[in-house]
Amino acid sequence: MTADLIITNALVVTADAAGTVIRDGAVAVAGGRISALGPSAGIVGQGGAARVIDAGGMLLMPGLVNTHCHAADSLFRGLVEDLSLEPWLRAVWKAEGAILTPETVLLGAELGFAELLLGGVTTVMDMFWHPRRTVAAAQAVGMRVSTGGIFFDFPGVDHLDHAGRLAEARTFFEEFAGAEDVIPAALPHGTYTVGPEHLADAKRLADEFGALFCTHAAETQAEQADIARRYGRSVIRHLDALGLLDARTVLAHCVWLDDEEIAILARTGATVSHNPVSNLKLASGIARVPDLLAAGVRVTLGTDGAISGNDLDLWMALRLAATLHRGATLRADAVTTAQALRMVTLDGAAALGAADRIGSLEVGKFADMILLDLARPHAVPMFDPATHIVFSTAKSDVRHVFVGGEQVVRDGALLRLDLEATLAEVAALAPRVAASIQ
Repeated sequence: MTADLIITNALVVTADAAGTVIRDGAVAVAGGRISALGPSAGIVGQGGAARVIDAGGMLLMPGLVNTHCHAADSLFRGLVEDLSLEPWLRAVWKAEGAILTPETVLLGAELGFAELLLGGVTTVMDMFWHPRRTVAAAQAVGMRVSTGGIFFDFPGVDHLDHAGRLAEARTFFEEFAGAEDVIPAALPHGTYTVGPEHLADAKRLADEFGALFCTHAAETQAEQADIARRYGRSVIRHLDALGLLDARTVLAHCVWLDDEEIAILARTGATVSHNPVSNLKLASGIARVPDLLAAGVRVTLGTDGAISGNDLDLWMALRLAATLHRGATLRADAVTTAQALRMVTLDGAAALGAADRIGSLEVGKFADMILLDLARPHAVPMFDPATHIVFSTAKSDVRHVFVGGEQVVRDGALLRLDLEATLAEVAALAPRVAASIQ
């Protein structure tokens, strides 16, 4: 088969299970998937392609996977500051109630996804109101998204009751079943905003469609105390007692866990999405990531929303995940380079049930790839590419991005979305946003 695209002369970090690195490597793409991978001479020698990119001086790796985000909250970046989670949320929800409509959710999600894609994130799990608008925004910029029905027990900007949200979630699952660029999920906000019966309803619906289930969990000490008062057990024990934890469950944060709760996560196969930037900024705490890894719990990385971390920089989250826990534990191997890299590649893909399709550069997988510029002072010399990725790379190093073999970022610019128009719309909305909490 003639390739649609060949990228050659690259330093290829496949991020596969073996950690394969090809110093002068090439990737061939046909029909949106990787058709060949190996040394440049061998790939080029197999035949021509409709397009050939000489990636000399660049590092080729899989696109990053962000397992927790609220992209449309980018509209509120920097609006609510210097508060811990609970009072912070009250202010955030007031602003969201005043501003959010299907149209503003689309605008905010376009802004957030533009930032993510320019930074090399090609797949994101996003929890927000009006999920179809979230999908539309992801498709507008050209990335993959995992999202779906959101659940709260109180009225929200969707103006639906629980029955209405269940019906909307079912329709979403039916509409996007089998989609290549959408991974459907049920996303109740948390145990303190969604009661046991409604959590169970959301999980039953997700299970009916073989879909993902995602919720915030054990983010703060106050949350743990609240759930213990209500139900007589901790957050993770509560989720487990309700039968909500399995290999299709993604739990955001999990900062405050005891040993038994970590064992429960290991037993059930649930994934933890570690969000170090927002956990630090909101003074929520430091998750026990080394203990989770030691117990065999899959740990992935998220940016959370730009309203809590002020940007959507998964590279910063990656570097913090690899360094923060070393300082906290006084162990230089608390989170290894290889473990950190897996969090944003293969393990992120596995959390979304998509490790057979994304998360590494391997023949047969989608050609979701990024090229990093190595002609930078902080990239020279480079003795170990994985170390460079984890500890030195910045989102500004991302030059080109491909999703399913289609180039969606060229020389640091989006190719699908008119970013200037999006930025102008956000700027025009900003005065209303500022007034929403006054």
